[in-house]
Amino acid sequence: MRSLVALTAVAALLALGADSAGAARECDGLQVCVPVAGPWVVVPTGGGASRQEVQYHLSCPRRYVVGGLDAVLSHRAIDVSFLGRLGSPVNPGITTSRTVVFVASYVGSGARGATFRPHIGCMPAAGGGSRIPTSAGAFRPGEPTVRRVRQVRVRPGSATVVARCSARERLVGSAHAFGFYTRRAPDASLVASVSGSRTVSGNAVRVEVRGDAELGGVRAVVQVQAICSRTS
Repeated sequence: MRSLVALTAVAALLALGADSAGAARECDGLQVCVPVAGPWVVVPTGGGASRQEVQYHLSCPRRYVVGGLDAVLSHRAIDVSFLGRLGSPVNPGITTSRTVVFVASYVGSGARGATFRPHIGCMPAAGGGSRIPTSAGAFRPGEPTVRRVRQVRVRPGSATVVARCSARERLVGSAHAFGFYTRRAPDASLVASVSGSRTVSGNAVRVEVRGDAELGGVRAVVQVQAICSRTS
């Protein structure tokens, strides 16, 4: 009974500031599941053969792992996937951990204000699979990188948001994304009310953020990711 009460409390806390999963099916097939919904994440809509991607990092509560994933889209031409770890069998705790990174790109033409909303279904952690022996002179895939993520609210005006690697890590990549915690997908005007430019210096990722007056009363966020190497 205590575990059921605790699970209900976690679900209630996560629901604050975000509406229900709605049409998402992130908990399908999971006997115990805590749904977590991210904001509506802005997807770049530039054309051409090489489409710009956006990455968004979403986490389960402590002692939970990602057991299901889904997303809802403002346009059908948004391609969404996620970064999974190598291992067998493909399974929660092996392919996924407590956190997951969604990757999205717009593959259509002519859209304005393209967004997607990521959803994850979180299940109690139960450990990973068995260890597979490593061949001599070779290494099994591990986790040589870690993401240092900082997410803050965007308000009208200008601000600088910084994410950085720790002293013993090296910066090897970066990403940033804007999101809106609104009941429905934001319109093109609201999407255009936020902008930012990303620069890298040493072990730090800086995003110069600008928000228009239209943001008043809207919960908008920017997420900055520093992708750091933990190997020499």
